[in-house]
Amino acid sequence: MPTYGIEEEVFVTEPERPTLESFYYLARLLAKDPAYYYTHSAHNFARGKDLKQGWVGGVEISTGVHDDIEALVDDLAVRRAELASVCTGLIVPMGHLINYNAPTNTCALHIHIGGMEDNRRLYGNLIHFLPILGLFTANSPMVDGEYFGQSYRMSQSWAIGPIQDDWKGRFQDVILSKRLGTVELRVLDPCWDLGRVRWLMRAVKAIAELDIELDPGIETYNTLRAEICKTGLLDKTMGLAEELRALVGFPMEMLERTASDELQEMYNKDGLLGAYSALDNGYRNGIFEPRPVNKEQKADIAKGIVGFAAYFIPRLPYYAWKGFREL
Repeated sequence: MPTYGIEEEVFVTEPERPTLESFYYLARLLAKDPAYYYTHSAHNFARGKDLKQGWVGGVEISTGVHDDIEALVDDLAVRRAELASVCTGLIVPMGHLINYNAPTNTCALHIHIGGMEDNRRLYGNLIHFLPILGLFTANSPMVDGEYFGQSYRMSQSWAIGPIQDDWKGRFQDVILSKRLGTVELRVLDPCWDLGRVRWLMRAVKAIAELDIELDPGIETYNTLRAEICKTGLLDKTMGLAEELRALVGFPMEMLERTASDELQEMYNKDGLLGAYSALDNGYRNGIFEPRPVNKEQKADIAKGIVGFAAYFIPRLPYYAWKGFREL
């Protein structure tokens, strides 16, 4: 029986940018349940030239392993609530921040599928539907304050990319995870809407349970990838969307009007903090509407330093172990 797990990365802003205080929130989360969050949380950093825009990246929480995808998404909802309970900053679930141009500072939604008799078949079948799967949660419409399309992160992030010959190569849209031995779907943006995540997981489950081997169409996907990241659902991929909908009857409107479209409309109407506060409200309360924000809010540097010491340093052995396993 297939098993599933989710890793979700989100930005925490104070109120427009991530700060060192993110570590304080993770330290509080770790203190809440050390046995769980020592291995089910993480923090990301910018790299290279992107450091000039700020070195603090998103925070990560992850679920347990489930063979029931409804229970899996329920677990994600619990993890979200626990993060929200320790966090006073704005929780911003999106692939790339609106006011940044930083391909190394992005957030993702990663899905792991384990317990498969034939990982190769699952890997190929996921790639077959990859032109559609990313659209369930596509949520990164802007770069440096300008409109990009469906997902700047999916297009430009350093951590993903076209399908390579080596399925264990880490930085591509689907891989075989060296550390976990799972097939890992990495292309996805994070999204506040758990309804979209549920439909996505139902689609992934249906693909995992296929007992036939579909044509992966790797060359076709790699050719269309840039256009999909910009435009979303294409005339040339509509047949594939219908093929997937025959397996799981998701509403086609979910792909035709994405979370990215909704976010762009919110930004056009209410500006940067309106968009970020709506994402925060959606993440915490399931309501995608702006809420009042203290525009003068500043990060507490002392809390950030305490959080870094209490969270990052104790987890250095785990970071080292993870890095070794992923070589």
